[in-house]
Order: sequence, then structure tokens, then C-alpha cells
Amino acid sequence: MLETWLEHYGYFAILLGTFFEGESVLLLGGALAHRDVLSLPLVALAAFVGAVAGDQTWFRIGRHYGPAYLARHPNLQKHHARADAMLDRFGDWFVIGFRFIVGIRSITPLLLGTTPFRAPRFLVLNVLGCALWSCAVTAAGYFLGAGIKELFDRAGHIEELVLGAIVVLAVLFALTRTFWVRAKRPPVTTDPKSQA
Repeated sequence: MLETWLEHYGYFAILLGTFFEGESVLLLGGALAHRDVLSLPLVALAAFVGAVAGDQTWFRIGRHYGPAYLARHPNLQKHHARADAMLDRFGDWFVIGFRFIVGIRSITPLLLGTTPFRAPRFLVLNVLGCALWSCAVTAAGYFLGAGIKELFDRAGHIEELVLGAIVVLAVLFALTRTFWVRAKRPPVTTDPKSQA
């Protein structure tokens, strides 16, 4: 039953998870691909689509509402300063690789949207970065799955119970994180005073 559900909805879960951030969901997808529950190329493709869509959405939000959002969240200024410094130092390489940088990867598209960085250039570099990221993390999950399978081969039928628990925990983690982040963020609205 679990495998049937994963075959039908697993790719959508990966796409949705990577839209919001998604390393844990993608690692699990790679591990499931090793078990032939999911297709390895389709896991990477779903992650790629989700990551590009998420980054482009946050970039557009940053472009339209970013300054007002940053004004209401002064604690993001340190991340903004760090992202600006890395953009100045590494240029396009930073835009390609920010998904691999812990601490700023989820906020960087929004922050880049507040800068004069051109949207078409961001799209091209982001597509390249998301392709590298989705392939690398999917492969890491696949090889992690190989190691887990070797352990489970020695453990007998406990494998399916643990796999089910991992899936449930990953989904709960992703949902909790998403709702927690949304609950902390006030709704993004345009403030006429901030635009004046």
C-alpha cells in the first residue's frame, strides 16, 4: 500500500518539498529510487522543477515586495549583507551555487529580487544551479539508500517498517516546517507608506 501511494504521489511530494527547500525530501526520494519504488531520473526531474519554481517565485516576491518585507524583518539584514557580499565576491557563481550554502539558501532568491540583478539572468543561472543541486542531492540519496539497503538486508523484515516511519517523519517534518515558517511570517502586502 505504501509503495502504491509513493508510485502515485511520490514525485509530486518531491516537487512540493523542493519548492519550499527540500533536501530531506529529495534524499528520501533518491533512497526510494535505489529501491526501485521511484525512477531516479524522474526524482531528479521533479526536484529540478520544484526548485526552479520555488526560487523564481521567491525572486518575484522579492522584486515586488522585498524592501517592505525586509523593513519589517530587520533580523534578515545580516543575511542580506552576507548574500550581497558573496554576490559581489563571486558574482554569477554565487547565483549558481547558493543552494549549497547552509544558512542563506532559502532566503537568497528573495534577497536577490531586492537587488538590481536582472530577472532573465537569474532565471538562466538558477536553472543551471537547480540542475546541479537536484542531480547531486538525488545521487546522494541514491547512494544513501544503497547503504541503508545493505544494513536492512541483514535485519530482515524490519526494513519496511523503518522505511514507512522515515516517509511519515519526512512528510511531517516538511509540513511542520512549512506551516511554522508561514506562521512566523506576516502576510506580504504592499505598504503605501513604504513605497512613498
